[in-house]
Amino acid sequence: MQALTRPRAPESLPVRLDRRRVYVLPTATGLFFALLLGTMGLGALNYNNNPALLLALLLAGAAQASLLFAHLQLSGVRIEAVAAEPVAAGEPLSLRIALGAGDARQRRGLQLRHGDEVVHASFDASGTTAELRLPTSRRGLMPLPRLELRTVQPLGLARAWAYVWPAQATLVYPAAEPHAPPLPAASTGEGRARDARAGDDLHHLRGYRAGDAPRTIAWKASARRDSLLVREYEQHRRDHLQLDWSATEGLAYEQRIRRLARWVDDAEREGRRYALRLPGTAPIALGLGPLHRHQCLRALAMMPAETPA
Repeated sequence: MQALTRPRAPESLPVRLDRRRVYVLPTATGLFFALLLGTMGLGALNYNNNPALLLALLLAGAAQASLLFAHLQLSGVRIEAVAAEPVAAGEPLSLRIALGAGDARQRRGLQLRHGDEVVHASFDASGTTAELRLPTSRRGLMPLPRLELRTVQPLGLARAWAYVWPAQATLVYPAAEPHAPPLPAASTGEGRARDARAGDDLHHLRGYRAGDAPRTIAWKASARRDSLLVREYEQHRRDHLQLDWSATEGLAYEQRIRRLARWVDDAEREGRRYALRLPGTAPIALGLGPLHRHQCLRALAMMPAETPA
């Protein structure tokens, strides 16, 4: 049945759910209600009971209206965009889904589903954002699955549903090795701290502090600002690390990736600047911080799969 429902292939966002993409069927409660109405109608006709027949017809009209209302709950809904922050393989991915509509109708009691994961959403013309958790199993780019948007509003007699299949992929970092050895020793050539001096790479300008050497004062910049500014030079530190693929030689291919991922996290946690060198890619220069961590873990996640021997 999935192969017959729309969409049949991934699609670019934004997407508007039109009437041809919304499916409606009675729920178990709706089937029982239909059976009850049929019994009421037959009894009313058999005994020529006009009030009972009128009641059965009124209830049937309400049930029919609920089918139309359930369809209208989804018709016109727009899936504007989806986004997710990368996570390590094996951790759930929080997929943020922006929902909107081209009309002023209020949507209440909508559900976004994938497998056993369900998130509820309600919104009006201003739209909303829902967060759905998706399982992850392997590193790399994970194509987004087909997502189901459904509702049983207003009476629970009918279930209306539609599918959206974003043509996007999210990044999944490699899972860090749980019991990795300590970080490797600092690389040679950067093991001796040195004082800032003329000729070093300029880092930034800062305000003058008592005890600063006169030769470090930026006189021209100070004249423009009417306050003393001091040149702050970047200093090499003894805790620079070179995380090299060759340092994991002897391990299985995926375990080498997981160990380097652990070392990246450990270096970030300890505040030590680090570089990463992987085969087949340009080396990643020394750095520190969330962006540098993302660059390194992305490079590890995008390593090609191990080819069989």
